[in-house]
Amino acid sequence: MSSKLIRGTFVLTLGTILSKVLGLFYVIPFYAIINKSGNGESAMQLYQFGYVPYTIFISVATGGVPLAVSKYIAKYNAIEEYAVGRKLFKSGILLMLATGFISFLIMYIFAPYFAEFVMKDASSSKYSVADVSVVIRAVSFALIIIPFMSLIRGFFQGHQSMGPSAVSQVVEQLARIVFLLAGAYVVLYVIKGTIVSAISVATFAAFIGGIASLILLIWYWKKRKPFLDELLEEDKGTLDISVKDMFKEIIVYAIPFVLVGIANPLYQLIDQMTFSRAMFEIGKAKESMDALGTLSFTVHKLVIIPVSLATAFALTLVPLITESYTTNSLKTLKRQLDQTFQVLLFITMPAAIGLSLLAEPVYTVFYSHSGFGTGILANYAPVAILFALYSVTAAIMQGINEQRFTILSLLVGLLVKLALNIPLIKLYQTEGAVYATAIGYAASIIINLVVIKVFANYSFKLAIRRTMLITAMNAVMAVIVILSYKGITHLLNPAVKWQSLVIILICGGIGAVVYGYLGLKSKLADKLFGSRLLRIKQKLRIS
Repeated sequence: MSSKLIRGTFVLTLGTILSKVLGLFYVIPFYAIINKSGNGESAMQLYQFGYVPYTIFISVATGGVPLAVSKYIAKYNAIEEYAVGRKLFKSGILLMLATGFISFLIMYIFAPYFAEFVMKDASSSKYSVADVSVVIRAVSFALIIIPFMSLIRGFFQGHQSMGPSAVSQVVEQLARIVFLLAGAYVVLYVIKGTIVSAISVATFAAFIGGIASLILLIWYWKKRKPFLDELLEEDKGTLDISVKDMFKEIIVYAIPFVLVGIANPLYQLIDQMTFSRAMFEIGKAKESMDALGTLSFTVHKLVIIPVSLATAFALTLVPLITESYTTNSLKTLKRQLDQTFQVLLFITMPAAIGLSLLAEPVYTVFYSHSGFGTGILANYAPVAILFALYSVTAAIMQGINEQRFTILSLLVGLLVKLALNIPLIKLYQTEGAVYATAIGYAASIIINLVVIKVFANYSFKLAIRRTMLITAMNAVMAVIVILSYKGITHLLNPAVKWQSLVIILICGGIGAVVYGYLGLKSKLADKLFGSRLLRIKQKLRIS
């Protein structure tokens, strides 16, 4: 595999996974803090009411900037026009500051309207439109800082320097979590404030995290500037692109990135708009808010973890594939695509299946024992594979300059979700929303794969063969994990937190060992990760 792709993906994967793990584990103490009166699920839903519009706004405000800028810079660096990227960076700073501040003002001023919109069908909510408005306004401050920060990340990624993005993600998450937990605790237990105030402080933590990350990125910029200035001295200087033309090209790149970035929040928005109505029509209005909180926050937080690799791949892939495509290196492009699909499925599939099989102890460890939460997580976890495939196929389409089809595939997926959500919720209740999401994402992925095949002239033969092998390996692993789980639950109770943790460590460990052995024995791991695994095979005497 391309050393740049492996190295860049490893660095970003490590940063993304650390960030996601931190973003997952904070939920345990946070849930305990806000579950003061036994209303943890509905409090989580209040948090989510604020975050869904924020996620959409932040995607629009940043305009897919990290990926768009990294693609733009990689394109011109490939032809040694380094000054073009620097010019974009300088002019982009002002643009990002402006879009960030304007987005903040819009979200802050119109918070009551957004609150009314996201609560449209939440008739059984314990919270008012005014409560949700306060939460939305608290999180809106982050819009001032995040777009500017994202531009710096994109600049580094365009130079195939993934370290600053990875480290800044972790720092951002750490600062956010420390402020979030401390703030929520102080509000509820020290000054005896309301749950709405506590959730508002928790969402404001996004602004604090952004500041911490920005400070670190500025430090990286000062440290790397001498090297970047050396590149400018090697600039060919044959192109003089106006700022207007630069922004035109960036906007063309950015719009599809925006849509990919808001895909998941838009799916969640459809759930928020239709879930309560569908549940009301089948006589389940009373439990709809807690069910929606479980679906869109507690379970979703867990499901997103296996997608971390896909996120890192997307960020690493775009500049590399753009370079291969721009320089017409078709063999390199094919090799990158082959390796990408295989590594993605090799890692994401067992993680998602393992999460599904161990749903009960996992949910108990992170929240509390819940038959309902377990059922939703078991059904939702495999959808992570589709989330990952969608992110990566969309990133590949950006790299081969066919981003226009990204809009088509997303719209088709959303229309499928919208059309099926209410009927499937009526048939299967909360699981119905999961099935509608899965079918919507599958429709988008099929379109993306067809586009890649046609415009990159890519043959999926090798990827299909390896996918069948990976699926067979996962089937063997799943059978052994199921048998192990059935055996160990005679001794340990998955309704108890510490016993659930032991179950996860034992069953997860057995699954990892079995899968790792199969990967080495089949030589698939060697083909994907190269000679670096030879020493491990020799120690384990696997031929």
